[in-house]
Amino acid sequence: MAAASSASLACQISRPKPSAPYSPHFSGLHRSCSTLSLSSPTLSLFPHLDSRLRLSHSSRRACRRVVAMAGSGKFFVGGNWKCNGTKESISKLVSDLNSATLEPDVDVVVAPPFVYIDQVKNSLTDRIEIAAQNSWVGKGGAFTGEISVEQLKDIGCKWVVLGHSERRHVIGEDDVFIGKKATYALSQGLGVIACIGELLKEREEGKTNDVCFRQMKAFTDAVPSWDNVVIAYEPVWAIGTGKVATPQQAQDVHVAVRDWLKKNVSAEVASKTRIIYGGSVNGSNCAELAKQEDIDGFLVGGASLKGPEFATIINSGTSKKVAA
Repeated sequence: MAAASSASLACQISRPKPSAPYSPHFSGLHRSCSTLSLSSPTLSLFPHLDSRLRLSHSSRRACRRVVAMAGSGKFFVGGNWKCNGTKESISKLVSDLNSATLEPDVDVVVAPPFVYIDQVKNSLTDRIEIAAQNSWVGKGGAFTGEISVEQLKDIGCKWVVLGHSERRHVIGEDDVFIGKKATYALSQGLGVIACIGELLKEREEGKTNDVCFRQMKAFTDAVPSWDNVVIAYEPVWAIGTGKVATPQQAQDVHVAVRDWLKKNVSAEVASKTRIIYGGSVNGSNCAELAKQEDIDGFLVGGASLKGPEFATIINSGTSKKVAA
């Protein structure tokens, strides 16, 4: 029995040796329509970030006057509750969400801690779908502490968050392992919120796109279809820090990721796939971020634990309108 379990475990988590480093067509933030002014008040949010974060001025295409979503799906907002909450606090949060008036043309998902998923599913309005914060790489079995996709579906989950920076940089999951998780989840009918993003050091060194493209390639090499995938760009330096990428910084990376999809998967996938932003999104900054053409929604951390503020973020999808 032990030998069989070990063989099964090895089969499910075996990670092939990485191939030669992927070399994307371009790197750094080089596709903005305008240069970020360092006199902008937005930069007061970035006391650590110096002129190395200036956006290069080059042209991907002429700036559009119409501010509209580039992805062809609905605006998408996810709330990642992480390792937070008690039965009492989550009951209050669910009550706040149930009583909130939410923009109808927005897909909304929340990801409670595993132990509270059933409580949330049984008390939250059907208007909001349930996601898990992680899943195992294959079918369940002798894998202590893991949660299988089959179990998640059994209790009503529709989505799973995979590749979050805390799983990558704290737990130590690598690109290939995350890609395998995504493959299995999608094969079993669970939607995947696929997270990508760079560390502060990588951004300062101009490697933002290199890192995002490498992480994207791991998903591309693994996933059978992009129909149920939402990409979440979350710069690691902005997660839980109070720092948020400027709208233009976020837009530039979203443009680059969409262009990468077009070149490496297909124009149809690039057009249809929603690319959402995460990293200290709150009720004050969501509207300006939502106006960016290639930002198709948000993955929200701390602010999703506050019902009224999360509702404000959900309703920021209305900010996508014809510019004056």
